[in-house]
Amino acid sequence: MNFLKDVNVPINTETIDCVQLEKKSGKNIYETICILEKISQKINNQIKEDLYNKLEEFNFINKNNLEEIFENKEQIELSRFYEKLPKATSISIQYLLSEKIKI
Repeated sequence: MNFLKDVNVPINTETIDCVQLEKKSGKNIYETICILEKISQKINNQIKEDLYNKLEEFNFINKNNLEEIFENKEQIELSRFYEKLPKATSISIQYLLSEKIKI
């Protein structure tokens, strides 16, 4: 998950001034939102793919033993980690604000 290493993304929702987004992107707010939406879709797909790959390991290991699937602490910790991640839209906005991406 390399997309979270470079940017400090807040977990909680924060209000962001539209003018600040416009200044960072150099475009009007509607264009900026459309571009950020496409970036957030890519980030979300990357998160899903990463999660599915990690969960797939658990399915192959515990395919025959259903009881162990429900009691697997590593799988529970993994799920909690992904539940606590900031939303993909927050990540894309933070990328723009910290100038990690150029629009």
